[in-house]
Amino acid sequence: MAAVWQQVLAVDARYNAYRTPTFPQFRTQYIRRRSQLLRENAKAGHPPALRRQYLRLRGQLLGQRYGPLSEPGSARAYSNSIVRSSRTTLDRMEDFEDDPRALGTRGHLRSVSRGSYQLQAQMNRAVYEDRPPGSVVPTSAAEASRAMAGDTSLSENYAFAGMYHVFDQHVDEAVPRVRFANDDRHRLACCSLDGSISLCQLVPAPPTVLRVLRGHTRGVSDFAWSLSNDILVSTSLDATMRIWASEDGRCIREIPDPDGAELLCCTFQPVNNNLTVVGNAKHNVHVMNISTGKKVKGGSSKLTGRVLALSFDAPGRLLWAGDDRGSVFSFLFDMATGKLTKAKRLVVHDGSPVTSISARSWVSREARDPSLLINACLNKLLLYRVVDNEGTLQLKRSFPIEQSSHPVRSIFCPLMSFRQGACVVTGSEDMCVHFFDVERAAKAAVNKLQGHSAPVLDVSFNCDESLLASSDASGMVIVWRREQK
Repeated sequence: MAAVWQQVLAVDARYNAYRTPTFPQFRTQYIRRRSQLLRENAKAGHPPALRRQYLRLRGQLLGQRYGPLSEPGSARAYSNSIVRSSRTTLDRMEDFEDDPRALGTRGHLRSVSRGSYQLQAQMNRAVYEDRPPGSVVPTSAAEASRAMAGDTSLSENYAFAGMYHVFDQHVDEAVPRVRFANDDRHRLACCSLDGSISLCQLVPAPPTVLRVLRGHTRGVSDFAWSLSNDILVSTSLDATMRIWASEDGRCIREIPDPDGAELLCCTFQPVNNNLTVVGNAKHNVHVMNISTGKKVKGGSSKLTGRVLALSFDAPGRLLWAGDDRGSVFSFLFDMATGKLTKAKRLVVHDGSPVTSISARSWVSREARDPSLLINACLNKLLLYRVVDNEGTLQLKRSFPIEQSSHPVRSIFCPLMSFRQGACVVTGSEDMCVHFFDVERAAKAAVNKLQGHSAPVLDVSFNCDESLLASSDASGMVIVWRREQK
């Protein structure tokens, strides 16, 4: 259903330049409002034939109002070509909507086939590699995204005005993890090797530390917000994981590691937040049920080294785990039982610890390869392409940073890029935060933030990318404010 409304928005976007030529701000606001209204309309469940008829009529009316487009072909021909080229996709989507068997537990779409990752990657690469240098893939989503973005470049979009606030409550002990709450602009948490976790509020001014969660007897290695932000799970070098209520800071449950080993990383299963995956110093990955405090049957597997990084794909069917021997393993995750099945292994570099893994279904609206971003103590940030449903990885490119020994992390920018290019952000041992455009062939560096006095270990954007938080090995957390355009 959503595909038709995206095509309608694309038609509007192509004509947007004709609206109030001397008032570009209105055009940007117009297309954003159209996007909002179309999303609301998509929930109404109109019949497929009616949706397609609306798309045709919209194209015809815009053509009559503004005349032919400046590029070859009329709006009517363009809108009709969209319908023809998307017919198969629309029919498949409607089959999904009408066939309950296409839905997994909790109403989430199941994969059409085991080759869907491979097919998606091949199709995207074919379009990507055939395009002229510096151009974007000519999709309807690209037309709409460029119109919504206005005329700012990627470098302008990720220009920062300076520091918004500095938190130093953990000074003298490293802060290995900092994370904004999900879909939240002003709630932030960070964990420290001093054994505590801080929950911070950035608005109203001045920013404050709301509460400090204490209970771990050794350093906190990692933590994660639940989807609804009502609880946090943390892992510690004291061989326990703890479940915390974010509202009042109380510890709901303490769960010992099944192997009695230091716990080094954790992540929620994205669809079922009752399940959390942890990695420990005895080379094991465990799926834990946080309601019962028990290990899930069949939810354990052994890696070649200490497990330092974990990441799910968006549907929660693939899990990647990285260890301190330089290997990344992929696992098939059984949504019904929580069972893990080892699928593939990639040796990034023998003996180089894999300290961070971030997954993204596609890098940008114009480059839709399923991708993985990896830090591995190689003085490089690595971008991999996911080529099949078993999580097989193929190196796409790398970016120069300084990382030889510290557990540095990186992220994809949370918003789909409305511009040419797509941005990733990483910490670095040179005490800077680095931004790279993964689409730019040469001079990929977009920006560099300086202000830390120790290696930068982690970075996190809030939901609208107006603020970026970074933490370092000396315990400093800096919140950076993006310039307002």
